[in-house]
Amino acid sequence: MTYEQTLEKLCEADDRIVVMTAENRAAIRNLPPKLGSRFIDVGIAEQTLIGAAAGLALRGRIPICHALATFLVLRAFEFIRTDVGIARLPVKLVGGVPGFLSDGNGPTHQAIEDVSLMRGIPNMQVVCPADEVELVSALPQIIASKEPTYVRYCAQKAPVEHVTPFEIGKAEILSQGSDVAILTYGFLLREAVKAKTELEARGLSVQLVNIRSPKPIDVHAVLAAARGTKLLVTFEDHFLTGGLYSIVCELLVKSGTSARVVPVALEERWFKPALLDDVLHHEGFTGEALAKVVRNALDRASS
Repeated sequence: MTYEQTLEKLCEADDRIVVMTAENRAAIRNLPPKLGSRFIDVGIAEQTLIGAAAGLALRGRIPICHALATFLVLRAFEFIRTDVGIARLPVKLVGGVPGFLSDGNGPTHQAIEDVSLMRGIPNMQVVCPADEVELVSALPQIIASKEPTYVRYCAQKAPVEHVTPFEIGKAEILSQGSDVAILTYGFLLREAVKAKTELEARGLSVQLVNIRSPKPIDVHAVLAAARGTKLLVTFEDHFLTGGLYSIVCELLVKSGTSARVVPVALEERWFKPALLDDVLHHEGFTGEALAKVVRNALDRASS
């Protein structure tokens, strides 16, 4: 079942749900005639989108807001922080083409600081599905949650068969290992799976952790990975500052846990626009490149 089909069924079951967009209908193009007045398009006006959603939430509605991720979190940040965050309203924010998924678009359209900005708002949940299967699985919980939630929309094909049901705040442990733990989220799980396969072919023991929600993060899973392996690698299509690497380091310091952490992220740069696979190759985010980072880090640690 697709995201759109799942959202339609949830709307049928709960008349409090209102689907909203800032002229970004790609994922929900068939819903307007089915939802009638419960579908609202404010046009290219993300601040208006959030202000209206907050008003609806105050009236007992559950707004699901859709917009391009970069404009949603940047242009409307103050509205999200003030109207939704301070009031702690159950508004759901769905950011389209986040991270590398904006592939051919330049820096103005690249949402690679979104996790950092959204997690900085008190009580805001951040959910990063790896694919459409996970997105669909997460949607009922996201809507049922009373907390505001930011979702990195991802409708990619599933790279693995997910082994555990989705739960906000719980990571998915796809494999156990003692040499390295790869922590990732979103569609880059696809490349992490490739890296795991290559590393295991070389005799390395790899733990692969799908961090489904960077906030709230699964503290137990992160600390167990840190204590049970020689190396932690965080892998994300996000700026180095404020994303998964920062979250993991903060958690390790807070818990007093010592671990070697190697980040694979965008450090002080935007990425070169291109087709998605070309972006991954150019920026060094393929499974092959990730496996090389892990091998080199382990070699340095043992020398």
